[in-house]
Amino acid sequence: MALPNIWRAAMNLAAARIRRVERRGRNVTRLVQQAAKKVNRVAELAIHAPRHVRARWHRSQAAAVRMRNRYRRLDDHVLTPFRSERRIKRTLWRASSGNRALIVGPWTSEVGYEALYWIPFLTWATQRYGVRPERVIALSRGGTRDWYAGIAGRYVEIFDLVDPPAFAEQAAARRDRGDQKQVEASDFDRELIERASSHLGVRGAAVWHPGLMYQLFRPFWYGDRSLEFFLRHTDFRYAPLDSGVAGVGPLPVDYVAVKFYTGPALPDTPANRALLRDLVARLARRSAVVVLDTAWSIDEHRDYAFDDIPGVTTVRPSLDPRTNLGVQTRVIAGARQFVGTCGGLAWLAPFLRVPTIAIYESDRYLTAHLYAARHAYRRYDAARFSTLNITAIRGIGAALAKAS
Repeated sequence: MALPNIWRAAMNLAAARIRRVERRGRNVTRLVQQAAKKVNRVAELAIHAPRHVRARWHRSQAAAVRMRNRYRRLDDHVLTPFRSERRIKRTLWRASSGNRALIVGPWTSEVGYEALYWIPFLTWATQRYGVRPERVIALSRGGTRDWYAGIAGRYVEIFDLVDPPAFAEQAAARRDRGDQKQVEASDFDRELIERASSHLGVRGAAVWHPGLMYQLFRPFWYGDRSLEFFLRHTDFRYAPLDSGVAGVGPLPVDYVAVKFYTGPALPDTPANRALLRDLVARLARRSAVVVLDTAWSIDEHRDYAFDDIPGVTTVRPSLDPRTNLGVQTRVIAGARQFVGTCGGLAWLAPFLRVPTIAIYESDRYLTAHLYAARHAYRRYDAARFSTLNITAIRGIGAALAKAS
């Protein structure tokens, strides 16, 4: 029997122990390195802690601001219009309940908003809430009784309650206060309502103030409500007008009605005056022209005058503040075409079945109104409505002159 190799066994055991020691050494080294990394990381965090804290604070603040802005946008563009619509409809419903007289107005601001928004809004509201015309009293100015046909059984002329200079003074004061659009009832509005009630012997009348319409449609004008929302709250079916214009001298049998006035859409500049004068002269060479200018102004707009052009007739001598808008409406209704500043009576003419050309220089304040009007004209089968930018006319004229 052979003896074991003791020397080799001893060497193997020693090698195993050495490997075990080396392995333990490596583990210890690794643990020490990991600990050193943790210590370095802690030290680095401690050094940079203020900066990290500030960065995290700023991120949290930015997130809070974003959240706050999102809520404000939601509130401004969704929740507030929705709450406003509910409040306005509750007001309309409460005022329409019972058998009290209902005053709609007073309307004291721009003609264009009255024609394009206020009258269609009232037509919709009276139908929606079942208000009979015999209950309704329209309070407006300029002889616009015909506009309220089918809406109001009675009409009160504001200029029977207050003279035009006092009205113009109040309108200027309202513009200076920045509330030209009658978003809220003013002291002057309340005074007119009281005078109208006393004039008719009416007590305790309910009121639909124009501010209800302005507040309902303002989100649409600002792009927060859809066109369908606007069309759901309007009805553009104007009542037909009787033929004839009382109190006006003989008019041509076939004529074009023209009304140009100054404003943001058509500023009063020498270039504009010359171009419009040339346009009216060209019209007068092809057809009789009736100009609807007035000899006064109760707001910031001024009429252009063209009565010294051959073939042009003016109704200026037949107009007075109490009846001027009513007369102009009937003159337009009897015309074969209407040409004028984009705004005001130009919004009304297509609903009177009169083809219309509306002229402007700047559409800065017209975009939403053009959008609404064009869709309303199509929906209610109104007469043709076309727009003309005089800047483009001048550009074409300059190009033709250069080419020649």
